[in-house]
Amino acid sequence: MPHHTPLIATIALGFLVAFLFGLAASRLRLPPIVGYLMAGVVVGPFTPGFVADGKLAAELAEMGVILLMFGVGLHFSYRDLLKVQSIALPGAVAQIVVATLLGMGLAWAMGWSPAGGLIFGLALSVASTVVLLRALEERQLLDTRSGHIAVGWLIVEDLAMVVALVLLPVLARVLPGGGDTAAGAAGGESLLASLGVTFGKVIAFVALMFVVGRRLIPWLLARVAGIGSRELFTLAVLAIGVGIAYGAAVLFDVSFALGAFLAGMILKESELSHKAADDTLPLRDAFAVLFFVSVGMLFDPTVLVREPLAVLATLAIIVVGKSLAAFVIVKAFRYPGDTAVLIAASLAQIGEFSFILVTLGLSLGVLPEAGRDLVLAGSILSILANPAVFALAGWLRSQRLKRLAAGAAAAAAGPTAEDVAAPHRVAGGDHVVVIGYGRVGKRVVDALAAENAPTVIVETDLDRVEDLRRNGQTAILGNAARPEVLEAAGVAQASSLLVAVPNGLEAGEIVARARELNPNLRIVARAHLDGELEHILKSGADRVIMGEQEIARLMISDVRAKGAAA
Repeated sequence: MPHHTPLIATIALGFLVAFLFGLAASRLRLPPIVGYLMAGVVVGPFTPGFVADGKLAAELAEMGVILLMFGVGLHFSYRDLLKVQSIALPGAVAQIVVATLLGMGLAWAMGWSPAGGLIFGLALSVASTVVLLRALEERQLLDTRSGHIAVGWLIVEDLAMVVALVLLPVLARVLPGGGDTAAGAAGGESLLASLGVTFGKVIAFVALMFVVGRRLIPWLLARVAGIGSRELFTLAVLAIGVGIAYGAAVLFDVSFALGAFLAGMILKESELSHKAADDTLPLRDAFAVLFFVSVGMLFDPTVLVREPLAVLATLAIIVVGKSLAAFVIVKAFRYPGDTAVLIAASLAQIGEFSFILVTLGLSLGVLPEAGRDLVLAGSILSILANPAVFALAGWLRSQRLKRLAAGAAAAAAGPTAEDVAAPHRVAGGDHVVVIGYGRVGKRVVDALAAENAPTVIVETDLDRVEDLRRNGQTAILGNAARPEVLEAAGVAQASSLLVAVPNGLEAGEIVARARELNPNLRIVARAHLDGELEHILKSGADRVIMGEQEIARLMISDVRAKGAAA
């Protein structure tokens, strides 16, 4: 059997190097996405050593785009957007326009075509979904009015980029430098005709999805879920996401990204959307990693030496230009300064959609390779700088609160006097804290509710937290491995902690943090493997329950009870 298999080599080395660099980034308290991009640089053609197959990496990246956009659609919530549409919609559009114009100005100064400048500017205008959501979650800011505005802003940006992916192939043919001189010479009529055909296909696809897919997809998933096979359900979800994306491209000439996004958005309407998101998350994460690795392979690090001024100018547009524009826009809508500062900090980076736009620009032949290198450099540097930007935003907010407390600023009615960035906290004590609201956590919470036991739930999924709060439950949004999240849940005053997360290593970290906050806390956790059980016990748990052991114990007890009765 031959072992020279480029596909397996590319995947194996991509995962291995991405893991090592992602782990290093996490140790340095940086987003893992930075490590994945650097892993791509290491296995790319611009650095010595192993070079992954570029064509295979591009196809794997395409699959990553499909699953990435499918995940965005699965988490797209009309409610989140409607809550903040008055600021998120005009604010995001205005900020995109400002950042795009700044990018086009820089492109013009470097002698690029208008078409290349447009794609370059758009790539600098949109923030990273992954980086933004994780940054807000880590700081317990996702479930605040400021956090909702940032999420709504992000949704509008994502939607705008989805529209851009549809329009850019048409605009690239008619704009100067787009590579289609005949179309360019035809003028407005050619543009209108091309746009008409494109929008006609998109409208037909969207109509089919909302008229047929909205009814068929939830019905199909419900039937598959009724079979009781987890792998078959997961396969059905993936078949829907990838199949619709491919069908949209083949039958309607629509991008994979748009097809996958709409598939996820329609699936969101199903009551099984949470299960679909949870079951497909590992595969979506895996291909997202390969996507970032493949993007990193395109980056030529020598651009930092060859074009240092252009790199600094690009970074300035991302971190200063569009953030300052967002700050001014939010203040113009009469929101408080801490909200404006948080929104500005949230948008001071670029990520997934920027890479998708760059890939599109290169495939259309309108974006020079220098543009790709500048966007990638700007992304890596802005993500590296993002923790510092948030730290600065936190300091500015604290200074404002001190001024308010000292009476330097008069209290006034309305949003300007509201502490909009205060995370949700639990008052009182002697309650039970449940970490994780999955299948096990839900059963635990239901049992505690039946006994009228005061319960606080800690969960990382915003939709679940909102559902819990609407049903009268006390829920904290965030990763319980962070001490501030446990403090917000009132662990120091709690009587018991039940850790229902499936990851044994994460459970051990949560147990250790909780034990530090409350030495007298009664801690019970779950485990899947013997090694996890020992690790969680060493971390400070009073008892660890492993499903297989408990099932065996109950079965043996039942057999012994029947034998004694006989």
